[in-house]
Amino acid sequence: MLLVVLGGGESGVGSAILAKKHGFDIFLSDKGKIKDHYKNVLVDFGINWEDEKHTEADILKADLVVKSPGIPDSAPLIVKLLELGVPVISEIEFASRYTDAMLIGITGSNGKTTTTMLTNHLLSAGGLKVGMAGNIGDSFAQMVAQRDLDYYVLEISSFQLDGIEDFAPHIAIVTNITPDHLDRYDYKFENYIASKFRITMNQTEEDYLIYDYDDPVIAEWLQNNKIHARLLPFSIEKKLEQGAYLEDNKIVITIDKHHFQMSTDTLALEGKHNVKNAMAASTVAQLLKIRKATIRESLENFQGAEHRLEKVLKIQNVHYINDSKATNVNATYYALDSMSTPTVWIVGGQDKGNDYLTLMPLVREKVKAIVCLGWDNAKIIETFGSVVEFIVETTSMEDAVRVSKEVAQPGDSVLLSPACASFDLFLNYQDRGDQFKEQVRKL
Repeated sequence: MLLVVLGGGESGVGSAILAKKHGFDIFLSDKGKIKDHYKNVLVDFGINWEDEKHTEADILKADLVVKSPGIPDSAPLIVKLLELGVPVISEIEFASRYTDAMLIGITGSNGKTTTTMLTNHLLSAGGLKVGMAGNIGDSFAQMVAQRDLDYYVLEISSFQLDGIEDFAPHIAIVTNITPDHLDRYDYKFENYIASKFRITMNQTEEDYLIYDYDDPVIAEWLQNNKIHARLLPFSIEKKLEQGAYLEDNKIVITIDKHHFQMSTDTLALEGKHNVKNAMAASTVAQLLKIRKATIRESLENFQGAEHRLEKVLKIQNVHYINDSKATNVNATYYALDSMSTPTVWIVGGQDKGNDYLTLMPLVREKVKAIVCLGWDNAKIIETFGSVVEFIVETTSMEDAVRVSKEVAQPGDSVLLSPACASFDLFLNYQDRGDQFKEQVRKL
């Protein structure tokens, strides 16, 4: 049986390794250049591969195709394969077919990386044999091929969910849903929403769906669609009989007759959104019978995700915070909402059709100066130019950090939270965040 893997990155190479273990004939093809590290792995495993081209004659012979999440279903090669009746699936789907481990799947527009890391941290501290994979860290497929684990905590993007058929996590989390990646969904928000909810489509009454009760998009979808899984909501606005809620600065979780409480004052992560992330992760830990003391200790000592409200340095009593992972307006909303000091805000990049007006109340309340970082800052200047006293344009991280230092006073914070993609000036959001940290350390 010929399995073709499209894409030679972490996901594709992991899929090829798993396929090799299970006796497939494999051909891996990448239209771009495969990194030397991955080429060496493919050679070591004796896997046929090509890069910088797709040889259609070989690819169209496939019995099954595993494609990189970066390749859209509308790509001509994918269209041809589907017309021929060849199944095209994601790595998440493929790997799930070869493990009996319990799967915890986490998706959402924002917060999924932190929630995934926090859930993994709680389960690891509880002594479970757990691996973290998916859209974060190592390839899920390679972990299934090479490790014997009882649990997997998976961060799953909408692109990965588009390629599932039978994938069914025992516990699914939807952190929130706001407009993002609409260019992949015909610019229809409802298509993106439907993609996110594919995470629960194969769940049964024995499974659980944990979700943000306060999110109007999620609430409307659940009202209009039938879900088989048992629902466990979390809320910071309403007291809930089942699930997690906030009361008197305490997280309260109730599942059947089991209860858990913890003060939010001792959470390692700050901000309302991180209270929600903690609720979601703690609900999973409660379901899996992790000791309450372990949950509390783990929430108190957790180190957050890199590039997500990452505290870099405090220089002359000015805090420098790296939130480069905030590639959309909603993520930046959370960042600004968590600020408790006057803020110099570094914003901008490759605009995704952003509507910045939702940030206006927070900008009025918290932002003392705006440093634009990008090739095209017109929309940011138009929106906030009359709201803040100081707004300036820069086209390099060195200039952005230098200007921010000049404007900031003791007691202030400098926040890199771009609300935009990074590809105008940087390789990706990690590169953008790394450059920010490097320039801050040079101050």
